[in-house]
Amino acid sequence: MNPSPDLKTRAEVIDAYRAQLRAMTEGDTDALDALLDAGFTLTDITGREHSKEEWIAQIRTGEFVCHGVEEKTVTVNADADGGTARLVGRIIADADLHGSHADWRLQLTTAYARVGGDWIALRSVTRNW
Repeated sequence: MNPSPDLKTRAEVIDAYRAQLRAMTEGDTDALDALLDAGFTLTDITGREHSKEEWIAQIRTGEFVCHGVEEKTVTVNADADGGTARLVGRIIADADLHGSHADWRLQLTTAYARVGGDWIALRSVTRNW
């Protein structure tokens, strides 16, 4: 992967990432569904992998509620042909998870693919930082 994607690709991937954060904060599961690949997986801070359907269900049922996100850093690496990219973002998420409220310092490493003209998230791995 090229560490310096062109500015247009970088901006498009960051826009897709921010749209995902916005949908998560707004609890907009329909928007999340559209932004995530059918085979999307989310690996949480415990190392447990969740399918797209499972994660969206947690949002719908209130098991996971994100009240706000403060973006700290974001980097993007893209392949030479511009078809795939890897984004690493650090955020502080004000969220409730299974009834526990906290400001979670999270690093999200997300793989994206260009599908048509859109960047779609394929998988995301979350860890504390």
